[in-house]
Amino acid sequence: MSEGDPSEIIARVAGSVASLDAGQWDACAGHDNPFLSHDFLSILEESGSVSPQTGWQPVPICVEDGEGALGAVTPAYVKAHSQGEYVFDHSWADAWERAGGNYYPKIQIAVPFTPVPGRRLLARDPSYAAALIVALESVTANNGFSSAHATFIAEQDIALFENAGWLIREGTQFHWANDGYASFDDFLAALSSRKRKTIRKERQRAVEGLEIEHLTGGDLTETHWDIFWEFYQDTGLRKWGRPYLTRAFFSLLGERMADRVLLILAKREGHPVAGALNLIGSDTLYGRYWGCVEDVRFLHFELAYYQAIDAAIERGLARVEAGAQGEHKLARGYMPMPTWSAHYFPDPGFKRAVADFLAAERAAVEREIEFLGEMGPFRRNG
Repeated sequence: MSEGDPSEIIARVAGSVASLDAGQWDACAGHDNPFLSHDFLSILEESGSVSPQTGWQPVPICVEDGEGALGAVTPAYVKAHSQGEYVFDHSWADAWERAGGNYYPKIQIAVPFTPVPGRRLLARDPSYAAALIVALESVTANNGFSSAHATFIAEQDIALFENAGWLIREGTQFHWANDGYASFDDFLAALSSRKRKTIRKERQRAVEGLEIEHLTGGDLTETHWDIFWEFYQDTGLRKWGRPYLTRAFFSLLGERMADRVLLILAKREGHPVAGALNLIGSDTLYGRYWGCVEDVRFLHFELAYYQAIDAAIERGLARVEAGAQGEHKLARGYMPMPTWSAHYFPDPGFKRAVADFLAAERAAVEREIEFLGEMGPFRRNG
């Protein structure tokens, strides 16, 4: 039998990621992106952060070979709302409801609460990935769901979705790229003189009277998670109305993934006043959450952006991805990069309407990326 022989492929819907074999899941997902790991996705479920009660019902879709082994998987969820996604479809939902339909429930293929780009068709072989798309379409149509949405997909997934007739949406994030820098000063040397001076002043003012500490692996304790939980709640309550993640999530993260966690704390006289949580990938540092109990000017930039650059340079990582949106990142060396999502609508009329919307939006997004790129802080050669 050849790899991915269609005659011997079986697709099914599982009740949770945790119920699936961790080794087989990770063999499909790889080890580059920690958010796609069996550990991370299971922690979301076991901590109660992801559940039917929070509007995220896990329905991971699996494609198995003739021997019952996983050939492809995708983290899929039945959604009762559009919260925690960072690719906004509220206008589509409103239009669908005004036309007399029910936009919810829908299928969301994503890492919950996490706008981190990465593969969504986690497959050992491309033929399994194609079968996975067919399975996603069948689950959507056969259950009467309005649509399916794969958000923050990797560039390598675009052609697979496009060939299947899914609509592609473009967005923007700001990422820092390591151009072989040996130190933060080496990075600063690539910036214009004015931007270089501004960043130096920001860093100096941010850490006055403070001690900065980097924690990972066995250095992380429950006391640290208690502290960061306080920071996270403050930010979550201000941004979203209620935090998405439970306290148990952070304990489980520390138990199972401590070596892939980088917690950066700012302390005043030994007492933590702010923190930034990062996850470490094979070539990328992923900035996730930030919070504070003391308002210090520029400290957010220091912990979430500059300290992340320091850590990436020290580890020889190629990139820092600091989350969704934020044009303020541009002046700090984080440049605009395109992101993509893929969308499936069984209803042909609604699909045409969304396609027209996306064509106009894509042109605007690409103009914005070009414009912002020209506004970056780097020196202009010549």
